Amino acid sequence: MLNSKVLFVLIVFSIYSYSSISIVRLYPSKSKSTPIIETPQPTHNNDVQAAANKTLQVQATTLALKVDQSSSIVVSNNVIVQPMNIEELEKEKQDGETPDPLIPPAKITKEERMEWFRKKLPELEVFQSTNLSRAFHDRVLKFSTNQCAIQFFMVWLSPARTFGPRDFLAVETLMKANPHSCLVLISRSLDTRRGDKILKVLLDRGFKILAVTPDLASLVKDTPAETWLKKIKNVEIDPGENPLSVQLSNLIRLAVLYKYGGVYLDTDFIILKDFKGLRNAVGAQDVYQATRKWKTLNSAVMVFDKGHPILFDFLQEFATTFDGSKWGHNGPYMLTRVIRRVGNTPGYNLTVLGLEAFYPVNWVQIERFFKKPATEEESKWVEETVLRLSEESYGLHLWNKITRKFVINEGSVIHRLIKSHCILCQDSYDS
Repeated sequence: MLNSKVLFVLIVFSIYSYSSISIVRLYPSKSKSTPIIETPQPTHNNDVQAAANKTLQVQATTLALKVDQSSSIVVSNNVIVQPMNIEELEKEKQDGETPDPLIPPAKITKEERMEWFRKKLPELEVFQSTNLSRAFHDRVLKFSTNQCAIQFFMVWLSPARTFGPRDFLAVETLMKANPHSCLVLISRSLDTRRGDKILKVLLDRGFKILAVTPDLASLVKDTPAETWLKKIKNVEIDPGENPLSVQLSNLIRLAVLYKYGGVYLDTDFIILKDFKGLRNAVGAQDVYQATRKWKTLNSAVMVFDKGHPILFDFLQEFATTFDGSKWGHNGPYMLTRVIRRVGNTPGYNLTVLGLEAFYPVNWVQIERFFKKPATEEESKWVEETVLRLSEESYGLHLWNKITRKFVINEGSVIHRLIKSHCILCQDSYDS
């Protein structure tokens, strides 16, 4: 009889104790426990499980966490923490404070670099085809039917945490100048919940932006770069001294324009004007002073019809002359070589725009554009420069590799242009 009473008490106590337990997701807590609220998880287009499930969430104080390894449940102060699924944990890890895996070690030999690449290759997600990446084509096609006035593309292969105010500025000013256009951000790291949070302020305003994970294999399939990709994955090619993300960005922009057509843009621009009317065009970044004819072109902006034959030429040049140790060799200088050689081919109908279109100032002179005018003469120069750029330029290339650490001073050319072409108009667009 006594045993029965004891058993009854234990059962009641267990039920009572269990009823006071909160269930939460595995996130750091910032405040005291609050009542359980059942809320659907934000739907994310690349996380089927997260989109299908609902999770009970509360904020809870997590003191001296004790981990039950057998069940992967974390228990503390009557709080059971249900861990995120493996895919979610991997995405959080990917967006963590880790070095960019696409940057090779400095000051090593070619042989040492290729050995480094061979060991690194299995963990380089950009080379891997997954269910998510293989959906790239379908996702882009579906998005492109969204009544897009112009289809824009950008590429971001670095971690999402490095997508800073200057990079966001390019997206923001693009949408301000081209509000009825669509932007595809080709990026594995932004095709995440963290990426959703970054873009949410623009998506909530109705702008059409899609971050989508690339699939290199399908992008280069049936192009001259297909063989190059196989060789680089077999470590038959030296990836070079420069960040591999730069080389892959050069490749992806060519392939995506070849297969879909539209406008490619780097993320270090202030966009000033609607791109309507531009077709099969690139911009000069340097000219011969005597003749004003173009000397060097740049691939930071390219406008091409789907399947344009010169894009095939670009891809062939990239694949056959690849050099990952010469800065610009696979990008602007590749573009320059090919257009100089075949740009006048009948039927290509290629337009080379002047400096003022996209590169009205070079990386040597641009520091002045960030400085506050100190004299009446400098103020007049700022006023005239802002007016000229607003009238003549589609966008201003900021040369982020040089200027990322420059402070945007109030009253400067850059500050004035941002004020006129921003949507959110944040206090600071400094990195």
